[in-house]
Amino acid sequence: MVGCKLDAEVLQMVMVMPPNADEESKARHIHDRAAGAAAADRFDAMPEWKKKLYVIIFESDTPAGKAFDVALLVAIFLSVVVVMLESVPVVRARFHDQLIAAEWVLTVLFTLEYVARLLCAPSPLRYARSFFGLIDLLSIIPTYLSLFVLDAHYLIIVRALRLLRVFRIFKLAHFLREGDVLVAALRASRAKITVFLAAVMTTVVVMGTLMYLIEGEEHGFNSIPESVYWAIVTLTTVGYGDIAPETVMGRMVASVIMIMGYGIIAVPTGIFSIELSQAASRAHSKTCPQCNFSESDAEASYCRRCGCRLH
Repeated sequence: MVGCKLDAEVLQMVMVMPPNADEESKARHIHDRAAGAAAADRFDAMPEWKKKLYVIIFESDTPAGKAFDVALLVAIFLSVVVVMLESVPVVRARFHDQLIAAEWVLTVLFTLEYVARLLCAPSPLRYARSFFGLIDLLSIIPTYLSLFVLDAHYLIIVRALRLLRVFRIFKLAHFLREGDVLVAALRASRAKITVFLAAVMTTVVVMGTLMYLIEGEEHGFNSIPESVYWAIVTLTTVGYGDIAPETVMGRMVASVIMIMGYGIIAVPTGIFSIELSQAASRAHSKTCPQCNFSESDAEASYCRRCGCRLH
């Protein structure tokens, strides 16, 4: 028998992939399925108390799990409000001690929660390296860092990102799927947008240098970096007005940059819109079980090629 022999599980993983998936998607799918199977084995080997703790902390299907998640969202919201109120001088002067106490109480609770997540996770390292795992860690570090660095506790505002769990807790899976479509569109358009941004950066450097030569220090363009800053502000149509050209030639160049700004705004929007449309089409497409034709119409009930019913 020539080549490598696939075991039954890997073969099954390949068979469940859609026929139009590329090799990278297939490899990622197989890796995710294998990692999930390994995590399931580790979960089965855990003690009962860890399993119960895992269900409460990581799942929201049970009353206890949903109650925990809702309480967590309330605590996160309160912690963000505390940080915001502490930045208001009048409130800080009157309730400084109470705000600091509330901040430390919430931080201790979040620390215990993070330790509990590491303790009951089937793969602690995988959780720690995940998006929410990193956010959970970053949300408790600033308070402890404030013991050594002044005003570091304001970075606690990163806890607001933890509110994204609301989509999982309240079963808003549709929103998560649409989020995946956005991410797929961004990934597909990153090469085009990178080239576009490189062209924009080259343009602002050239235009900024040109304005430095035309206007000079006597008109506020004191250096090339400062002139490049002006070019970026002008090209993006922000226009702070802290620096303005005074010569006729400088104003002509500024007019060209302003007109270019409107066109530049439209380019990345068009690139992303096309990729978003294609990603949405792929996400909502249906594959015919009879002829493997990919139907892009999400409302289609029958295959347009062979007439077989779509599921």
